[in-house]
Amino acid sequence: MFNIFKEKLKKGLEKTKTSFGDKLDSVLKVFKKIDDDLYDELEEALIMADAGVETSMYIIGELKKKVKENHLTEADEVRGAIKEIIADILSENDNEVKLSGSPAVVMVIGVNGVGKTTSIGKMASLFKSEGKKVILGAGDTFRAAAVDQLQVWAERVGVDIIKHQEGADPGAVMFDSISAAKARGADVLIFDTAGRLHNKKNLMDELKKIYKIIERELPNSSKEVLLVLDATTGQNALSQAKLFGEAADITGIVLTKLDGTAKGGIVIAIGHEQKIGVKFIGVGEGVDDLQKFNAQDFADALF
Repeated sequence: MFNIFKEKLKKGLEKTKTSFGDKLDSVLKVFKKIDDDLYDELEEALIMADAGVETSMYIIGELKKKVKENHLTEADEVRGAIKEIIADILSENDNEVKLSGSPAVVMVIGVNGVGKTTSIGKMASLFKSEGKKVILGAGDTFRAAAVDQLQVWAERVGVDIIKHQEGADPGAVMFDSISAAKARGADVLIFDTAGRLHNKKNLMDELKKIYKIIERELPNSSKEVLLVLDATTGQNALSQAKLFGEAADITGIVLTKLDGTAKGGIVIAIGHEQKIGVKFIGVGEGVDDLQKFNAQDFADALF
């Protein structure tokens, strides 16, 4: 089973590997010795893969330390060292999805268009395949069709959904979702929220209100707040992570559409600059193409 996941990950990261791993290899083939020119070329390769300037500089700084400490001389050793540094960055944050209590709550936030509803559907499918009873809460009551889209996914995956009419109070939807989850013995409640960030204060107030209801009704349940980001937007995804991070207490990232971009280095930038763990990554269109994130597997697939 794990080999299937690794194969999918490798295939999903093909474009990023071409822009980063292959460029890295071609740089290392040209340079016979480790010098400043090599470091400059490597840094450029990282920036091109959207690891960002700050993170790329950090990786090269760490690489210089490793080269010195371990007396590295061969280009191939540099490759292994970079891979190690990237795996370390990605392992520093908590990438584990917490699902304790009955039900555990997963609140999903993110701007419209990043694949939020799709991610919720795929997450429900994944949890269900692990033998968990899942219920969906349609808390994005402001966008026309948001509830309908979630309904389609609930039917496709075969899970219950709790919904109100368009424009309803998301807090009321959360309360009813929790009541239903308790009554039906659900293991996980995945709750969709309004996808907008035009007013940070509004968003913050709304999330606080919803969070208060969860705290009151489910004091012993784990609470994940997952931010969905579209990998194809590169550095824009990093900006969104910063903005949402100021408005909400994010526990993890869901990074979608990694298979459609050469900018997979954004995973490293988010891990390093935002100190938020990536919990899920989307590496394809299929219902089972949302994977739990593994730092070492990701680093391996890049090279």
